[in-house]
Amino acid sequence: MNVNVKEWLSRLIAFDTTSRVSNLQLIEAIAGYLSELGITHQLIYNSERSKANLYARIGPVTAGGVMLSGHTDVVPAQGQVWQMPPFQLTEQQGRYYGRGTADMKGFIACVLAALPDFLTAPLHVPLHLAFSYDEEVGCLGVRSLIDAINDQPCKPALCIVGEPTGMRPVFGHKGKAAMRCHVRGHACHSAYAPEGVNAVEYAARLISHMCTLAETLKQHQDSRFSPPFSTLHTGVICGGNALNIVPAECSFDFELRHLPDSSPQATLDAITGFARQQLIPQMKQTEETCDIRFTRLSEYPGLCTDVESVAARQIMAWSGVSDAGTVPYGTEGGLFHEAGIPTLVCGPGNMDQGHKPDEYVAIDQLDQCSAMLQNLCQWMQSSD
Repeated sequence: MNVNVKEWLSRLIAFDTTSRVSNLQLIEAIAGYLSELGITHQLIYNSERSKANLYARIGPVTAGGVMLSGHTDVVPAQGQVWQMPPFQLTEQQGRYYGRGTADMKGFIACVLAALPDFLTAPLHVPLHLAFSYDEEVGCLGVRSLIDAINDQPCKPALCIVGEPTGMRPVFGHKGKAAMRCHVRGHACHSAYAPEGVNAVEYAARLISHMCTLAETLKQHQDSRFSPPFSTLHTGVICGGNALNIVPAECSFDFELRHLPDSSPQATLDAITGFARQQLIPQMKQTEETCDIRFTRLSEYPGLCTDVESVAARQIMAWSGVSDAGTVPYGTEGGLFHEAGIPTLVCGPGNMDQGHKPDEYVAIDQLDQCSAMLQNLCQWMQSSD
């Protein structure tokens, strides 16, 4: 079977794999294709068996080799104004349009189209495939996929995550910790406001403290990243029922995007410590049941691979780009690197087109990705 990149991308785009729904139809289509090619593969399901990761290996059962990684979920198209149908591939003026073309089904299509070449080549080291679910909502699925890879007798020597980078190798990105804070106050009529505990106002005091912390984060900078310091940001806040009621409940979501060499825990401890030591005791003076609770929504580590490492030099050689940079968004790369697999990010398209209506990938970007995979295949035939 020889299916080209466009055909595969058209098939992949037709599956609505928005993170809130299942990715099983897409995964099963890929699994069926691998079975037709005679490639053994493993599906790693979530607890409800509504979603799955896929792991496969081609070539000799030896240590080393290269892993190609991509996530199968996409962000919603709902609520955006599209001129093109989001789940149907449209070709116009050297571009392929559709949800996920850039982020990141274009890369997966290139990989799947290249598999027959890898199968017929006398590989000296194995090729690993790792396709995950729920990356867009916190790199959730890849964690069980990494557990499955760790259980294998032979781990890959390096990993390419095919997020859209314009086919420029990327050695680094920041990590992220997303949190929710819930403030429980004490309601009363606003005419007797001092007798209540205003959850909105205590939330505001905590957010103000976080703004001060955000300023201190600027003191530690790394010019390789943009912005060159860790950032702390409140994105969602909800509280109160009516103006004449002192609000009993308020919640807000915030995120910390931290440089790879900095610990997010120190900042998070400073936030929770201020709440525990300063705010909660004041609240309890009025009402004992008042409290402030924190819930971790998602997190992933930063990535910072040595650009002088063997992995970085090899990926730059395969891509034909002689330098590597950083990106402002996060990927699953930090988790692979944390698991002991040196990782770089390199894939077709640009994140400027991702997550937007009329998302697209330039066809020449897919051609460059296919060329990188051909170079990789040739290297794997000569590598020891």
